[in-house]
Amino acid sequence: MPTVRNSLRIATLVALASVPLIAAPTVLAGGRGEGGTRGSTGQKAEVGGDGTVSVTVGGVVFDRSKNGGGDSVGALTSSTSWSPPPCWYAPKYTPEQLQKYLEPIWEAGSTGYEWDADQREKYNADDEKKGFNKDKSGKGYWWGSYVDKSYPPGWDSCDEDYFWVDLGDPPPADIENAVTPEVLAGLAYAEIRVPGTEVTLAPAEATKVNLPTWAWLDGAEFKPVSVTASVPEIGVEATATAEPVSLRIEPGTPDAEVYPASGVCEIKDGRIGEPYAKGKANDTPPCGVKYLRSSGDGTFPLRATVTWESHWTGSDGAGGDLPDGTFGATQDVVVQEIQAVNR
Repeated sequence: MPTVRNSLRIATLVALASVPLIAAPTVLAGGRGEGGTRGSTGQKAEVGGDGTVSVTVGGVVFDRSKNGGGDSVGALTSSTSWSPPPCWYAPKYTPEQLQKYLEPIWEAGSTGYEWDADQREKYNADDEKKGFNKDKSGKGYWWGSYVDKSYPPGWDSCDEDYFWVDLGDPPPADIENAVTPEVLAGLAYAEIRVPGTEVTLAPAEATKVNLPTWAWLDGAEFKPVSVTASVPEIGVEATATAEPVSLRIEPGTPDAEVYPASGVCEIKDGRIGEPYAKGKANDTPPCGVKYLRSSGDGTFPLRATVTWESHWTGSDGAGGDLPDGTFGATQDVVVQEIQAVNR
């Protein structure tokens, strides 16, 4: 019955889109995913006494308290074609909640008598005590699908009907994207935000032709960031961490030289580049640029891009690498000719 299930899912999405949801005020409501845990179709945010912010989105709770902050934060651009799961399975209903959800659908008759009858048999709906696994209340959950709300390719590929998983048991091995630490790691990676990459330059106001311009990033801002994704009901979580490793400088004109020659400044002692100090005007900076002509009445668009290495660790002790990512910004640089003084 895949066709029926897909039709029902699409109809449900359309219905949800046209009916306003009544939910508690949310924090960081821009999260991904459809629905929440325990059958909720909204998001739930909780702020702990230590300022930790957790947001329930699509059966998954995201702790973003160690994420990047500020006005210029942004998502990483993956260095590969890898992408996070477009849909996934997670605990969705208790036995009583699934019964409350499905019976009105069957009573409406919109899915056809034969399909409704098969569903009633599947969930043993006519048994008041054991139907929908009510005899297992508190010992497991009915799992269901959730989707990335941006609806990327493959968002509708999670077409398995609801399935039961006892607490402590792994989800069925043949169901792709049922939440495991590795799946949660991909979802956490998609939530990582890193700070902007406007570099500090010296000279600051305007640089001069043929004189080195020093460039560096504040080490306090460029430190590892992380997001933890978890499903508390089943005690599974994973943390995705991104660490800055290098800065690439593109001067915005071919008439320039970069330092080092590769244009890639490695991170050292928690800092990228070195702040300019008095007396070093003619020294070669460890990270910087030298413009060979002026920008005239305009500016050169200097592009600064930081590369972040990413990895994950899971509650089961597993872990591994995630794709490296980049995040950059462009800033205008004024380059002036050195003025000679005639006496």
